[in-house]
Amino acid sequence: MRKKILLMASLVCVMVAVVACGGKSSDNKETTKQEAEKSEEKKDSDELDSEKEDTKEEDSKGEETDGEEEDEENYETGDASLDDPRNQDEIGDHELLVVSFGTSFNDSRRLTIGAIEKTLEDHIDGYSVRRAFTSQIIIDHVKKRDNVTIDNMTEALDRAVENEVKTLVIQPTHLMDGLEYNDVVNEVAGYSDAFEKVAIGAPLLTSDEDFEKVMEAIVDATKEYDDGETAICFMGHGTEADSNEIYAKMQEKLTEAGYDNYFVGTVEATPSVDDVLESVKKGDYKKVVLRPLMIVAGDHANNDMAGDDDDSWKSIFEEAGYEVECVVEGLGQLDAIQELFAEHAKAAIDSLND
Repeated sequence: MRKKILLMASLVCVMVAVVACGGKSSDNKETTKQEAEKSEEKKDSDELDSEKEDTKEEDSKGEETDGEEEDEENYETGDASLDDPRNQDEIGDHELLVVSFGTSFNDSRRLTIGAIEKTLEDHIDGYSVRRAFTSQIIIDHVKKRDNVTIDNMTEALDRAVENEVKTLVIQPTHLMDGLEYNDVVNEVAGYSDAFEKVAIGAPLLTSDEDFEKVMEAIVDATKEYDDGETAICFMGHGTEADSNEIYAKMQEKLTEAGYDNYFVGTVEATPSVDDVLESVKKGDYKKVVLRPLMIVAGDHANNDMAGDDDDSWKSIFEEAGYEVECVVEGLGQLDAIQELFAEHAKAAIDSLND
């Protein structure tokens, strides 16, 4: 039986068996660059519950126990029972597997990842939508705390095999094409003989058109604050790797479109919060609105951005004399972002017929 296996990444389709994506080969990357980009990709959507846990997962590939096991949470993340883990059997012949890094913040998971999954289900007929997380730390934490079972990639793929799925389409919710995205590609390659057809959708920010659509989405989401006296600042994760360029590109798009009071920074790289503050000071702004440029609103959004510690973005801007309002909502809550992921999934499905 001829198996048609197509991967869509950065506008380039390649065979799964080759395990390449967008013309990149991980064998050609320097070790230090791999570690830097993997660190970013493992955390990019702000889905870890602490930096310590993120490092542990990166080193152990999910073999370590959850770093939060000994820590008592002193905050409320919402009702886990309201979220559908989408780990049911009886999938049928066609499956659309939505792969996310994950978050243990229950409300944010439901309002972002869950909403993306529901949008794909509503927009794409004939496919059963299922979920997989790539962070074993988060999977274990949610299981221990809430007794909710979420499949990891291997479990989700095995479930598809056991359910005799013939056509498997995977839509990651990653922000960019990087090593975490390629990890998904590589794992699927190990199942290349298990399905008749496989396709993988592109990450959120792939084409210039994607950047335009995301820019329009974040501007529309914050238009109520655009009064000429407010600086609207977005906090991304950031990385020392080349993929950090997406933040500069988004800033460039905003500036070119005339949104001079919109600023993009990162938690872990450049532009830093100090860089953003310096840019804001050049204007006559009285107020600053902070919002995450991440799929979910997890630990980074709640603490690094909106927390009360002295080094949070909120505290830094308040110390500089600005009135600060934090909007703790992930990109995944925006209809336009959900629909863009649906477009990428549809393109992956269409590629199966090329």
